[in-house]
Amino acid sequence: MTKKQKLELTWIGKENRPKLEPRILLEDPAKSYHAKRRLTSADFFDNRLIFGDNLLALKALEGEFSGKVKCVFIDPPYNTGSAFTHYDDGVEHSIWLSLMRDRLEIIRRLLSEDGSLWITIDDNEAHYLKVLCDEVFGRENFVANVVWQKKYAPANDALWLSDSHDHVLVFAKSKERWRPNKLPRTQEQDDLYTNADNDSRGPWMSDNYTCAKNADERANLYYAVRNPNTGEEIWPKRTRVWAFDQAAHQRHVADDMIYWGKDGKNSTPRLKKFLSKLRSAGRVAATVWLHEEVGHNQDANREQQILNADDPFKTPKPEKLIHRIVTLATKPGDLVLDSFAGSGTTGAVAHKMGRRWIMIELGEHCHTHIIPRLQKVIDGDDQGGISKAVDWKGGGGFRYYRLAPSLLEKDKWGNWVINHDYNAAMLAEALCKLEGFTYAPSDAVYWQHGHSTERDFVYITTASLTHEQLQQLADEVGTERSLLVLCTAFRAKADAYPNLTVKKIPKQVLSRCEWGHDDYSLQVENLPKEAPKPFQQGLFDGEA
Repeated sequence: MTKKQKLELTWIGKENRPKLEPRILLEDPAKSYHAKRRLTSADFFDNRLIFGDNLLALKALEGEFSGKVKCVFIDPPYNTGSAFTHYDDGVEHSIWLSLMRDRLEIIRRLLSEDGSLWITIDDNEAHYLKVLCDEVFGRENFVANVVWQKKYAPANDALWLSDSHDHVLVFAKSKERWRPNKLPRTQEQDDLYTNADNDSRGPWMSDNYTCAKNADERANLYYAVRNPNTGEEIWPKRTRVWAFDQAAHQRHVADDMIYWGKDGKNSTPRLKKFLSKLRSAGRVAATVWLHEEVGHNQDANREQQILNADDPFKTPKPEKLIHRIVTLATKPGDLVLDSFAGSGTTGAVAHKMGRRWIMIELGEHCHTHIIPRLQKVIDGDDQGGISKAVDWKGGGGFRYYRLAPSLLEKDKWGNWVINHDYNAAMLAEALCKLEGFTYAPSDAVYWQHGHSTERDFVYITTASLTHEQLQQLADEVGTERSLLVLCTAFRAKADAYPNLTVKKIPKQVLSRCEWGHDDYSLQVENLPKEAPKPFQQGLFDGEA
């Protein structure tokens, strides 16, 4: 394989891509929920909970939120073949890969340039998913495969090896731009620092004063230092020289940063590192996350029992795990997205941590589990999970949306027509989104429903326009502006008005999308059936 060749994952149907309809979102104020008053200046009330197919919902968010999401966490169905109460988790491998690919491509566009994606997955699909993410994000933007200890005790009935971990695949939109935050230090780490000499700067620990370089490589680091207590002149080994040049060493001496042991007679100096400085710097996260730090499955199940004892969600993630991810990937006020919301853990944790959030969920547990959970969070009644650790008191809110129905539907004769559920405002917003205009209806100018620039506008109407009406529009628009007119019919030459572009709906949009397709979920029964294809040599193998 040459350097220019790229390893790619292949599967049946990879070339098939859905022509997604960019749906509009309809708010339902009755299901939205807000605290009765603002508790802090960091309260956010515009978080979004979206009910509907997550692929269509991601597409619906694309126009407004592209490049604005700082962190995406997803916990997709693992494709294990097991049926869970709240969703079916078992999709034929190639279909699973296609549906994940379609979602990942939109997620990448939604991420900010310094944003990151975190995916929990098990061994069944983890390695295929890693290669798929390499294709979508670029292999150079792979950050890490974190190992999360999801179980703390082995299963004695395991036929092979007891499964104790899941993977958390981490990708950056641009690895050159993205850097993780540091984690706060633990009490155990702090307890290692003492103050044997009663230094006024507080507890400290001594650190190595040499580095793994040799004198031939770094001659400026090979020099003699003097122990002030014994007067002895000390040289480092030629194969392991001092870690600091002579100027830095003199600063350390002047600042009383050198430790020569309890009796002051050590044969090698050590550097004092003060806890006060390290606390503010934090600690670097490792790639192995033990259950003591980030929780395990039983922790998550106990959290669910407290939230919904009668019908606990069966496959949750512990709040401490999401807390770790949000800590590393975001700062207060950043936007977090979870398009497989499940029981709503991501939104609950992001809310308690002062982040803005968007969650998407198709299952009915959006109403039976997520909304009641978020209401408890907002009211301050949820004191489980990370609440005590972050001193959560409640506040903020969210707005509930559902996906609008498809813009077009077939009439009784099989012709595509505008959906009868659409009113004029919905139609205008939907066509603005479809045509790439910002929906911004003017109160003063009837023909300004949206704009693409300061001088380019769109007008949507279900009327049949005459030559006189179009001429009046052209006169009002003037020579310095342009207008796209979308109407059901018109009686004039389309090119008769230099500043107008006149097109019919729905004819103008018929070929744009897959109309009337409401469910792209990761469930076999919701997917279109395809005729069997002949066996392909090298299926699922890496190919140049």
